Amino acid sequence: MRTPSPPRPESALRRLLPEPSGPVDPADAYADLPAAEGRPGLRLNMVASIDGAISVDGRSGGLGGGADRRVYLALRALTDVVLVAAGTARAEGYGPARIPGQLAAGRAARGQAPAPRIAVVTRSLSLDWEGPMFADAHADSQPVVITSAAAPADGLRRAERAGAEVLVAGDAEVDLPAALVALGAAGARSVLAEGGPRLNAALAAADLIDEICTTVSPRLVGGGAGRALDGPEPRPGGRAMRLWAVYEEEGFLFMRHRAER
Repeated sequence: MRTPSPPRPESALRRLLPEPSGPVDPADAYADLPAAEGRPGLRLNMVASIDGAISVDGRSGGLGGGADRRVYLALRALTDVVLVAAGTARAEGYGPARIPGQLAAGRAARGQAPAPRIAVVTRSLSLDWEGPMFADAHADSQPVVITSAAAPADGLRRAERAGAEVLVAGDAEVDLPAALVALGAAGARSVLAEGGPRLNAALAAADLIDEICTTVSPRLVGGGAGRALDGPEPRPGGRAMRLWAVYEEEGFLFMRHRAER
């Protein structure tokens, strides 16, 4: 999850690759959504320091800035569903997605709902049912709880009472490919994954990541901060990705890599 600081009034994002240009609106820069066959295209959005840290004092917000905030909002504005692990949702205090002014108008012009839905992946259903994700939700931002058939029955009942849509995918573990297919059947064309590291690794292992959007923050952090993916390799030797585009603003680098299909 990304928790950047408030933005500047205007974007000065400039493209470095494949052809230099600028300034460019982040919503235009990222408008070419990745596609996938039989399911929504999936982007993974992450932030890291120059030395690879994904958090400062346990949260990602210390790595962000105004430029990061604008790209983050643009990515959310373009997607239909924001996918997040339960641990990240708890740590970052997730609520319904809020899309400001002009970005909201763009969603309306594209025929999208006013904001993307939040979909939380959880096997245990250990969620804050009184928190803003559920308490502040309304009809067009109903959260989705993605779990497995082994989920506790009392948790399922609590999810329904909290107004969540429950999507059961998999038996003992959550079946992420099946979950994405189900989200697509419900009308989602694009999904934006926001972590945490274990969910990121599981998506990579299942070969579900079509594009990785990486913000490189101009900071050195040091210490024992974790990696963006924490889990099994997607395949022996890793997964080949192709550099799609690079942007810069305020010293932040914004890189896009797409999967080699």
